[in-house]
Amino acid sequence: MSGIKYKTIVGLEIHVQLKTKTKMFCSCPTGFGGEANTRVCPVCLGMPGTLPVMNRQAYEYSVLAGLALGCDIPRYTKWDRKNYFYPDLPKGYQISQYDLPMSENGTIEIPADEGGTKNVRIIRAHLEEDAGKNSHEAADYSQVDLNRAGTPLLEIVTEPDMNSGAEVRHMATELQRIVQYLGVSEGSMQKGHMRFEPNINLQIEKDGKQYRTAIVEVKNLNSFKALEKSVDYETKRQLNEFMENGSVWENTPKSTRGWDADREITLHQRNKELANDYRYFPDPDLVPVELDEPWFEQIKSRLPELPIEKEKRFISELGLSEYDSSVLTAQREMAEYFENAINSGGSAKRVCNLLTQHGLKRAKEADKCFVEFSIPAEKIAELARMMDDSTVGSSAGEKILDAMIDSGGEPMELAEKMNLIQKSDAGELEGIVKEVFEENPKAVEDAKYGKKPKKSRGFLMGQVMKKSKGQANPKVANEIIAKLLDG
Repeated sequence: MSGIKYKTIVGLEIHVQLKTKTKMFCSCPTGFGGEANTRVCPVCLGMPGTLPVMNRQAYEYSVLAGLALGCDIPRYTKWDRKNYFYPDLPKGYQISQYDLPMSENGTIEIPADEGGTKNVRIIRAHLEEDAGKNSHEAADYSQVDLNRAGTPLLEIVTEPDMNSGAEVRHMATELQRIVQYLGVSEGSMQKGHMRFEPNINLQIEKDGKQYRTAIVEVKNLNSFKALEKSVDYETKRQLNEFMENGSVWENTPKSTRGWDADREITLHQRNKELANDYRYFPDPDLVPVELDEPWFEQIKSRLPELPIEKEKRFISELGLSEYDSSVLTAQREMAEYFENAINSGGSAKRVCNLLTQHGLKRAKEADKCFVEFSIPAEKIAELARMMDDSTVGSSAGEKILDAMIDSGGEPMELAEKMNLIQKSDAGELEGIVKEVFEENPKAVEDAKYGKKPKKSRGFLMGQVMKKSKGQANPKVANEIIAKLLDG
Protein backbone atom coordinates (compact mmCIF):
# COMPACT_ATOMS: atom_id res chain seq x y z
CA MET A 1 0.00 0.00 0.00
CA SER A 2 1.52 3.29 -1.13
CA GLY A 3 2.37 5.85 1.51
CA ILE A 4 2.14 3.34 4.35
CA LYS A 5 4.91 1.51 6.15
CA TYR A 6 4.16 -1.17 8.69
CA LYS A 7 5.95 -3.71 10.85
CA THR A 8 4.52 -6.84 12.42
CA ILE A 9 5.28 -7.18 16.13
CA VAL A 10 4.91 -10.59 17.76
CA GLY A 11 5.47 -11.90 21.24
CA LEU A 12 4.91 -15.54 22.02
CA GLU A 13 3.48 -17.55 24.90
CA ILE A 14 4.47 -21.19 24.81
CA HIS A 15 3.10 -23.96 26.99
CA VAL A 16 5.41 -26.97 27.26
CA GLN A 17 4.08 -30.15 28.85
CA LEU A 18 6.83 -31.65 31.00
CA LYS A 19 7.75 -35.33 30.72
CA THR A 20 7.03 -36.43 34.27
CA LYS A 21 5.39 -39.71 35.27
CA THR A 22 2.88 -38.00 37.55
CA LYS A 23 0.97 -34.73 37.64
CA MET A 24 2.14 -31.45 39.14
CA PHE A 25 0.48 -31.67 42.53
CA CYS A 26 -0.80 -35.25 42.86
CA SER A 27 0.27 -38.82 42.05
CA CYS A 28 -2.07 -39.37 39.08
CA PRO A 29 -0.19 -40.67 36.02
CA THR A 30 0.37 -38.43 33.02
CA GLY A 31 0.24 -39.69 29.46
CA PHE A 32 -1.38 -39.16 26.10
CA GLY A 33 -4.71 -40.79 25.30
CA GLY A 34 -6.56 -43.20 27.58
CA GLU A 35 -10.22 -43.39 28.49
CA ALA A 36 -11.61 -40.00 29.50
CA ASN A 37 -11.59 -39.07 33.19
CA THR A 38 -9.71 -42.17 34.38
CA ARG A 39 -6.43 -40.47 35.36
CA VAL A 40 -7.94 -38.32 38.07
CA CYS A 41 -8.10 -38.16 41.86
CA PRO A 42 -9.65 -35.89 44.51
CA VAL A 43 -6.65 -33.51 44.33
CA CYS A 44 -6.75 -32.79 40.59
CA LEU A 45 -10.56 -32.83 40.65
CA GLY A 46 -10.49 -30.06 43.24
CA MET A 47 -12.43 -31.89 45.94
CA PRO A 48 -12.83 -29.98 49.25
CA GLY A 49 -10.23 -30.76 51.91
CA THR A 50 -7.54 -32.08 49.52
CA LEU A 51 -3.98 -30.77 49.67
CA PRO A 52 -1.51 -30.47 46.75
CA VAL A 53 2.13 -31.62 46.99
CA MET A 54 4.70 -30.27 44.51
CA ASN A 55 6.27 -32.63 41.94
CA ARG A 56 10.03 -32.18 42.58
CA GLN A 57 11.03 -33.51 39.15
CA ALA A 58 8.76 -30.98 37.39
CA TYR A 59 10.47 -28.14 39.25
CA GLU A 60 13.94 -29.49 38.40
CA TYR A 61 12.98 -29.86 34.73
CA SER A 62 11.80 -26.25 34.74
CA VAL A 63 15.07 -25.01 36.26
CA LEU A 64 17.00 -27.00 33.63
CA ALA A 65 14.92 -25.42 30.85
CA GLY A 66 15.42 -21.97 32.38
CA LEU A 67 19.18 -22.48 32.36
CA ALA A 68 19.09 -23.59 28.71
CA LEU A 69 17.21 -20.39 27.86
CA GLY A 70 19.88 -18.32 29.57
CA CYS A 71 17.50 -17.23 32.31
CA ASP A 72 18.25 -16.02 35.80
CA ILE A 73 17.06 -18.60 38.33
CA PRO A 74 15.78 -16.99 41.53
CA ARG A 75 16.51 -18.98 44.66
CA TYR A 76 13.02 -18.26 46.01
CA THR A 77 9.72 -18.75 44.22
CA LYS A 78 6.12 -19.24 45.28
CA TRP A 79 2.78 -20.54 44.04
CA ASP A 80 -0.26 -18.41 43.22
CA ARG A 81 -3.89 -19.07 42.43
CA LYS A 82 -5.14 -17.77 39.08
CA ASN A 83 -8.90 -17.61 39.43
CA TYR A 84 -11.27 -18.13 36.52
CA PHE A 85 -14.29 -20.31 35.83
CA TYR A 86 -14.30 -22.66 32.89
CA PRO A 87 -15.60 -26.25 32.53
CA ASP A 88 -12.09 -27.76 32.15
CA LEU A 89 -10.85 -26.18 35.41
CA PRO A 90 -12.55 -28.18 38.19
CA LYS A 91 -11.08 -26.20 41.12
CA GLY A 92 -12.21 -22.85 39.74
CA TYR A 93 -8.58 -21.72 39.82
CA GLN A 94 -5.24 -22.75 38.36
CA ILE A 95 -2.10 -23.10 40.47
CA SER A 96 0.50 -20.96 38.71
CA GLN A 97 3.21 -18.37 39.45
CA TYR A 98 2.53 -14.66 39.23
CA ASP A 99 5.02 -12.13 40.62
CA LEU A 100 7.87 -14.50 41.57
CA PRO A 101 8.42 -16.89 38.63
CA MET A 102 11.07 -19.59 38.84
CA SER A 103 13.10 -18.15 35.91
CA GLU A 104 13.32 -14.86 34.01
CA ASN A 105 15.40 -12.68 31.63
CA GLY A 106 16.71 -15.15 29.05
CA THR A 107 17.26 -15.28 25.27
CA ILE A 108 16.95 -17.63 22.29
CA GLU A 109 18.92 -17.08 19.09
CA ILE A 110 16.97 -17.53 15.83
CA PRO A 111 17.51 -16.76 12.11
CA ALA A 112 16.35 -13.23 11.24
CA ASP A 113 14.28 -12.26 8.19
CA GLU A 114 16.92 -9.77 7.05
CA GLY A 115 19.68 -12.39 7.28
CA GLY A 116 21.98 -13.41 10.10
CA THR A 117 20.50 -14.08 13.51
CA LYS A 118 18.64 -12.21 16.23
CA ASN A 119 18.05 -12.77 19.93
CA VAL A 120 14.48 -13.18 21.13
CA ARG A 121 14.30 -12.09 24.76
CA ILE A 122 12.57 -14.34 27.28
CA ILE A 123 10.62 -12.36 29.87
CA ARG A 124 9.93 -15.32 32.12
CA ALA A 125 9.36 -19.05 32.29
CA HIS A 126 7.11 -20.22 35.09
CA LEU A 127 5.65 -23.51 36.23
CA GLU A 128 1.94 -24.24 36.50
CA GLU A 129 -0.66 -26.97 36.13
CA ASP A 130 -2.59 -27.66 32.94
CA ALA A 131 -6.36 -27.53 32.60
CA GLY A 132 -8.50 -30.37 31.24
CA LYS A 133 -9.71 -30.64 27.67
CA ASN A 134 -13.08 -29.63 26.26
CA SER A 135 -14.53 -31.64 23.39
CA HIS A 136 -17.24 -30.26 21.13
CA GLU A 137 -17.72 -33.30 18.93
CA ALA A 138 -21.03 -34.40 20.47
CA ALA A 139 -24.19 -33.35 18.64
CA ASP A 140 -25.66 -30.74 20.98
CA TYR A 141 -23.44 -30.56 24.04
CA SER A 142 -19.79 -30.30 25.06
CA GLN A 143 -17.78 -32.88 26.99
CA VAL A 144 -14.90 -32.46 29.43
CA ASP A 145 -11.96 -34.84 29.87
CA LEU A 146 -9.94 -34.07 33.01
CA ASN A 147 -7.15 -36.59 32.40
CA ARG A 148 -4.86 -33.69 31.46
CA ALA A 149 -5.90 -31.48 34.39
CA GLY A 150 -2.95 -31.00 36.74
CA THR A 151 -0.25 -32.02 34.23
CA PRO A 152 2.95 -29.96 34.73
CA LEU A 153 3.29 -27.09 32.28
CA LEU A 154 6.19 -24.74 31.72
CA GLU A 155 4.88 -21.45 30.33
CA ILE A 156 7.49 -19.41 28.47
CA VAL A 157 6.73 -15.78 27.65
CA THR A 158 8.82 -13.77 25.19
CA GLU A 159 9.23 -10.09 24.47
CA PRO A 160 7.62 -8.93 21.18
CA ASP A 161 10.91 -9.34 19.29
CA MET A 162 9.65 -11.29 16.25
CA ASN A 163 8.47 -9.58 13.07
CA SER A 164 6.99 -12.27 10.83
CA GLY A 165 5.38 -15.67 10.75
CA ALA A 166 8.70 -17.13 9.60
CA GLU A 167 10.59 -15.75 12.61
CA VAL A 168 7.90 -17.03 14.97
CA ARG A 169 8.17 -20.46 13.40
CA HIS A 170 11.97 -20.41 13.81
CA MET A 171 11.50 -19.54 17.47
CA ALA A 172 9.03 -22.39 18.00
CA THR A 173 11.16 -25.02 16.27
CA GLU A 174 14.30 -23.99 18.15
CA LEU A 175 12.44 -24.16 21.45
CA GLN A 176 11.15 -27.62 20.56
CA ARG A 177 14.72 -28.72 19.80
CA ILE A 178 15.93 -27.37 23.15
CA VAL A 179 13.30 -29.10 25.33
CA GLN A 180 13.81 -32.37 23.46
CA TYR A 181 17.60 -32.13 23.91
CA LEU A 182 17.13 -31.56 27.62
CA GLY A 183 14.72 -34.50 27.88
CA VAL A 184 12.25 -32.37 29.84
CA SER A 185 9.47 -32.80 27.27
CA GLU A 186 8.69 -35.04 24.32
CA GLY A 187 7.76 -31.84 22.49
CA SER A 188 5.24 -33.69 20.30
CA MET A 189 2.89 -31.28 18.56
CA GLN A 190 0.44 -34.07 17.71
CA LYS A 191 0.10 -35.04 21.37
CA GLY A 192 -0.32 -31.45 22.54
CA HIS A 193 3.01 -31.34 24.39
CA MET A 194 3.63 -27.85 22.99
CA ARG A 195 0.97 -25.21 22.41
CA PHE A 196 1.65 -21.73 21.07
CA GLU A 197 -0.19 -18.44 21.51
CA PRO A 198 1.22 -15.53 19.48
CA ASN A 199 0.36 -11.97 20.53
CA ILE A 200 0.28 -9.91 17.35
CA ASN A 201 -0.10 -6.25 16.47
CA LEU A 202 1.24 -3.79 13.91
CA GLN A 203 3.29 -0.65 14.05
CA ILE A 204 2.03 1.52 11.18
CA GLU A 205 3.46 4.74 9.80
CA LYS A 206 1.09 6.91 7.74
CA ASP A 207 1.33 10.57 6.76
CA GLY A 208 4.22 11.10 9.14
CA LYS A 209 2.31 9.69 12.13
CA GLN A 210 2.80 6.40 13.91
CA TYR A 211 -0.02 4.10 15.02
CA ARG A 212 -0.31 0.79 16.84
CA THR A 213 -3.10 -1.72 16.28
CA ALA A 214 -4.63 -3.54 19.26
CA ILE A 215 -2.93 -6.76 20.36
CA VAL A 216 -4.61 -9.99 19.28
CA GLU A 217 -3.77 -13.30 20.95
CA VAL A 218 -4.35 -16.39 18.81
CA LYS A 219 -5.10 -19.29 21.15
CA ASN A 220 -3.87 -22.87 21.37
CA LEU A 221 -1.97 -23.46 18.14
CA ASN A 222 -0.42 -26.91 17.98
CA SER A 223 1.43 -26.93 14.67
CA PHE A 224 4.26 -24.87 13.21
CA LYS A 225 2.26 -24.38 10.01
CA ALA A 226 -0.73 -22.94 11.88
CA LEU A 227 1.57 -20.73 13.93
CA GLU A 228 3.25 -19.18 10.89
CA LYS A 229 0.07 -18.81 8.85
CA SER A 230 -1.94 -17.29 11.72
CA VAL A 231 0.68 -14.56 12.21
CA ASP A 232 0.76 -13.77 8.50
CA TYR A 233 -3.04 -13.74 8.31
CA GLU A 234 -3.37 -11.44 11.32
CA THR A 235 -0.87 -9.04 9.73
CA LYS A 236 -3.10 -8.67 6.67
CA ARG A 237 -6.34 -8.56 8.67
CA GLN A 238 -5.16 -5.87 11.09
CA LEU A 239 -3.73 -3.77 8.27
CA ASN A 240 -7.03 -3.96 6.38
CA GLU A 241 -9.01 -3.01 9.50
CA PHE A 242 -6.76 -0.02 10.06
CA MET A 243 -7.25 1.14 6.47
CA GLU A 244 -11.01 0.59 6.49
CA ASN A 245 -12.00 1.57 10.04
CA GLY A 246 -9.02 3.31 11.59
CA SER A 247 -8.81 0.50 14.18
CA VAL A 248 -5.91 1.23 16.55
CA TRP A 249 -4.82 0.49 20.11
CA GLU A 250 -6.77 3.40 21.61
CA ASN A 251 -10.19 2.52 20.16
CA THR A 252 -10.04 -1.29 19.98
CA PRO A 253 -9.81 -3.69 22.94
CA LYS A 254 -7.30 -6.50 23.13
CA SER A 255 -8.91 -9.74 22.01
CA THR A 256 -8.37 -13.46 21.63
CA ARG A 257 -9.00 -15.28 18.38
CA GLY A 258 -9.07 -18.92 17.29
CA TRP A 259 -7.49 -20.45 14.19
CA ASP A 260 -9.70 -22.07 11.53
CA ALA A 261 -7.27 -24.45 9.84
CA ASP A 262 -9.64 -25.31 6.98
CA ARG A 263 -10.19 -21.70 5.89
CA GLU A 264 -6.81 -20.50 7.23
CA ILE A 265 -8.32 -17.51 9.00
CA THR A 266 -8.63 -16.33 12.62
CA LEU A 267 -12.02 -15.92 14.29
CA HIS A 268 -12.94 -13.62 17.19
CA GLN A 269 -13.51 -15.40 20.52
CA ARG A 270 -13.65 -12.75 23.26
CA ASN A 271 -12.08 -9.55 24.53
CA LYS A 272 -8.94 -10.29 26.55
CA GLU A 273 -8.87 -10.39 30.32
CA LEU A 274 -6.42 -8.27 32.30
CA ALA A 275 -4.24 -9.62 35.12
CA ASN A 276 -6.49 -8.18 37.81
CA ASP A 277 -9.44 -10.12 36.36
CA TYR A 278 -7.76 -13.30 37.59
CA ARG A 279 -7.53 -12.07 41.20
CA TYR A 280 -4.10 -13.66 41.81
CA PHE A 281 -3.15 -14.40 45.41
CA PRO A 282 -0.57 -16.75 47.03
CA ASP A 283 -1.74 -20.34 47.30
CA PRO A 284 -2.26 -21.02 51.03
CA ASP A 285 -1.81 -24.80 50.62
CA LEU A 286 1.70 -24.75 49.14
CA VAL A 287 4.94 -23.58 50.72
CA PRO A 288 7.41 -21.47 48.67
CA VAL A 289 10.30 -23.23 46.97
CA GLU A 290 13.79 -22.35 48.19
CA LEU A 291 16.57 -23.49 45.86
CA ASP A 292 19.81 -23.86 47.81
CA GLU A 293 23.22 -23.94 46.12
CA PRO A 294 23.90 -27.72 46.29
CA TRP A 295 20.47 -28.44 44.75
CA PHE A 296 21.02 -25.78 42.06
CA GLU A 297 24.49 -27.13 41.17
CA GLN A 298 23.13 -30.67 40.97
CA ILE A 299 20.48 -29.55 38.43
CA LYS A 300 22.98 -27.41 36.50
CA SER A 301 25.36 -30.38 36.13
CA ARG A 302 22.75 -32.10 33.94
CA LEU A 303 22.75 -29.32 31.34
CA PRO A 304 24.03 -30.74 28.00
CA GLU A 305 25.63 -28.90 25.09
CA LEU A 306 22.68 -27.06 23.54
CA PRO A 307 21.66 -27.68 19.92
CA ILE A 308 22.58 -24.23 18.59
CA GLU A 309 26.02 -24.54 20.19
CA LYS A 310 26.49 -28.04 18.76
CA GLU A 311 25.35 -26.86 15.33
CA LYS A 312 27.89 -24.01 15.31
CA ARG A 313 30.66 -26.39 16.46
CA PHE A 314 29.90 -28.87 13.66
CA ILE A 315 30.29 -26.00 11.17
CA SER A 316 33.45 -24.43 12.63
CA GLU A 317 35.34 -27.55 13.76
CA LEU A 318 34.13 -30.26 11.38
CA GLY A 319 33.59 -28.16 8.26
CA LEU A 320 29.98 -29.19 7.72
CA SER A 321 27.51 -26.96 5.90
CA GLU A 322 24.82 -25.06 7.78
CA TYR A 323 22.18 -27.36 6.29
CA ASP A 324 23.95 -30.60 7.23
CA SER A 325 24.64 -29.31 10.73
CA SER A 326 21.01 -28.35 11.27
CA VAL A 327 19.84 -31.79 10.07
CA LEU A 328 22.27 -33.69 12.29
CA THR A 329 21.44 -31.60 15.38
CA ALA A 330 17.67 -31.73 14.93
CA GLN A 331 17.60 -34.61 17.43
CA ARG A 332 20.01 -35.09 20.31
CA GLU A 333 20.24 -38.85 19.73
CA MET A 334 21.25 -38.32 16.11
CA ALA A 335 23.83 -35.66 16.95
CA GLU A 336 25.43 -37.89 19.58
CA TYR A 337 25.37 -40.88 17.22
CA PHE A 338 27.14 -38.82 14.56
CA GLU A 339 29.80 -37.74 17.06
CA ASN A 340 30.31 -41.33 18.24
CA ALA A 341 30.95 -42.38 14.63
CA ILE A 342 33.46 -39.54 14.23
CA ASN A 343 35.21 -40.53 17.45
CA SER A 344 35.39 -44.09 16.13
CA GLY A 345 37.49 -42.99 13.16
CA GLY A 346 35.00 -42.03 10.47
CA SER A 347 35.61 -38.78 8.58
CA ALA A 348 33.03 -36.11 9.39
CA LYS A 349 31.95 -35.44 5.81
CA ARG A 350 31.67 -39.09 4.81
CA VAL A 351 29.70 -40.06 7.93
CA CYS A 352 27.51 -37.01 7.44
CA ASN A 353 26.76 -38.01 3.84
CA LEU A 354 25.94 -41.59 4.82
CA LEU A 355 23.52 -40.42 7.47
CA THR A 356 21.88 -37.41 5.81
CA GLN A 357 21.76 -38.55 2.18
CA HIS A 358 20.70 -42.15 2.64
CA GLY A 359 20.30 -43.11 6.28
CA LEU A 360 17.70 -40.45 7.08
CA LYS A 361 15.81 -41.33 3.90
CA ARG A 362 15.48 -44.93 5.10
CA ALA A 363 14.54 -43.73 8.58
CA LYS A 364 11.80 -41.51 7.16
CA GLU A 365 10.42 -44.41 5.13
CA ALA A 366 10.30 -46.51 8.31
CA ASP A 367 8.85 -43.60 10.33
CA LYS A 368 11.60 -43.77 12.95
CA CYS A 369 14.84 -42.13 14.02
CA PHE A 370 17.94 -43.58 12.33
CA VAL A 371 19.36 -44.48 15.74
CA GLU A 372 16.44 -46.90 16.18
CA PHE A 373 17.95 -49.15 13.50
CA SER A 374 20.43 -50.11 16.26
CA ILE A 375 23.51 -50.07 14.03
CA PRO A 376 26.56 -49.41 16.24
CA ALA A 377 28.20 -46.09 15.40
CA GLU A 378 31.52 -47.94 15.09
CA LYS A 379 30.18 -49.84 12.07
CA ILE A 380 29.13 -46.62 10.35
CA ALA A 381 32.65 -45.34 10.97
CA GLU A 382 34.12 -48.51 9.43
CA LEU A 383 31.91 -48.17 6.35
CA ALA A 384 32.95 -44.52 6.02
CA ARG A 385 36.64 -45.54 6.10
CA MET A 386 36.03 -48.20 3.45
CA MET A 387 34.51 -45.57 1.17
CA ASP A 388 37.26 -43.03 1.86
CA ASP A 389 40.05 -45.49 1.04
CA SER A 390 38.17 -46.64 -2.09
CA THR A 391 37.63 -50.18 -0.84
CA VAL A 392 34.02 -49.61 -1.98
CA GLY A 393 32.44 -46.86 -4.04
CA SER A 394 29.68 -44.46 -3.04
CA SER A 395 26.80 -46.43 -4.55
CA ALA A 396 28.21 -49.63 -3.08
CA GLY A 397 28.41 -47.93 0.31
CA GLU A 398 24.70 -47.18 0.17
CA LYS A 399 23.94 -50.81 -0.71
CA ILE A 400 26.00 -51.97 2.25
CA LEU A 401 24.21 -49.50 4.52
CA ASP A 402 20.88 -50.87 3.29
CA ALA A 403 22.00 -54.38 4.15
CA MET A 404 23.13 -53.25 7.61
CA ILE A 405 19.72 -51.68 8.20
CA ASP A 406 17.77 -54.68 6.88
CA SER A 407 19.69 -57.57 8.37
CA GLY A 408 22.73 -56.31 10.28
CA GLY A 409 26.25 -57.55 9.72
CA GLU A 410 29.82 -56.26 9.41
CA PRO A 411 30.52 -53.77 6.58
CA MET A 412 33.54 -55.65 5.17
CA GLU A 413 31.83 -59.03 5.31
CA LEU A 414 28.79 -57.59 3.55
CA ALA A 415 30.98 -55.96 0.90
CA GLU A 416 32.69 -59.30 0.17
CA LYS A 417 29.43 -61.24 0.22
CA MET A 418 27.75 -58.75 -2.13
CA ASN A 419 30.83 -58.63 -4.41
CA LEU A 420 31.15 -54.85 -4.00
CA ILE A 421 34.86 -54.47 -3.21
CA GLN A 422 36.52 -52.29 -5.84
CA LYS A 423 39.34 -53.57 -8.04
CA SER A 424 42.44 -51.49 -7.43
CA ASP A 425 45.04 -53.80 -8.96
CA ALA A 426 46.68 -51.65 -11.65
CA GLY A 427 47.69 -54.61 -13.82
CA GLU A 428 44.21 -56.13 -13.86
CA LEU A 429 42.54 -52.76 -14.51
CA GLU A 430 44.98 -51.90 -17.33
CA GLY A 431 43.93 -55.10 -19.09
CA ILE A 432 40.26 -54.08 -18.81
CA VAL A 433 41.00 -50.55 -20.11
CA LYS A 434 42.90 -51.94 -23.12
CA GLU A 435 39.95 -54.20 -23.96
CA VAL A 436 37.62 -51.18 -23.83
CA PHE A 437 39.99 -49.21 -26.09
CA GLU A 438 40.07 -52.04 -28.67
CA GLU A 439 36.26 -52.26 -28.68
CA ASN A 440 35.75 -48.47 -28.98
CA PRO A 441 38.40 -47.03 -31.35
CA LYS A 442 36.21 -44.06 -32.37
CA ALA A 443 35.78 -42.98 -28.72
CA VAL A 444 39.54 -43.32 -28.20
CA GLU A 445 40.19 -41.16 -31.25
CA ASP A 446 37.69 -38.51 -30.02
CA ALA A 447 39.22 -38.57 -26.55
CA LYS A 448 42.63 -37.81 -28.05
CA TYR A 449 41.78 -35.35 -30.83
CA GLY A 450 38.05 -34.61 -30.77
CA LYS A 451 36.23 -31.37 -29.89
CA LYS A 452 34.79 -32.85 -26.68
CA PRO A 453 37.55 -35.05 -25.22
CA LYS A 454 36.13 -34.99 -21.67
CA LYS A 455 32.84 -36.45 -22.89
CA SER A 456 34.65 -39.22 -24.76
CA ARG A 457 36.84 -40.00 -21.75
CA GLY A 458 33.71 -40.18 -19.63
CA PHE A 459 32.22 -42.69 -22.06
CA LEU A 460 35.35 -44.83 -21.91
CA MET A 461 35.27 -44.71 -18.12
CA GLY A 462 31.67 -45.84 -18.17
CA GLN A 463 32.59 -48.81 -20.35
CA VAL A 464 35.38 -49.75 -17.94
CA MET A 465 32.93 -49.68 -15.02
CA LYS A 466 30.46 -51.75 -17.04
CA LYS A 467 33.06 -54.36 -18.02
CA SER A 468 34.32 -54.58 -14.42
CA LYS A 469 30.72 -54.88 -13.16
CA GLY A 470 31.10 -51.67 -11.21
CA GLN A 471 34.11 -52.91 -9.27
CA ALA A 472 36.85 -50.82 -10.86
CA ASN A 473 38.37 -48.22 -8.55
CA PRO A 474 37.42 -45.02 -10.44
CA LYS A 475 40.55 -43.15 -9.39
CA VAL A 476 42.94 -45.90 -10.53
CA ALA A 477 40.96 -46.52 -13.73
CA ASN A 478 40.98 -42.82 -14.64
CA GLU A 479 44.75 -42.65 -14.13
CA ILE A 480 45.23 -45.63 -16.45
CA ILE A 481 42.94 -44.19 -19.12
CA ALA A 482 44.85 -40.89 -19.01
CA LYS A 483 48.22 -42.68 -19.20
CA LEU A 484 47.22 -44.78 -22.23
CA LEU A 485 45.60 -41.85 -24.06
CA ASP A 486 48.56 -39.55 -23.49
CA GLY A 487 51.19 -42.20 -24.12
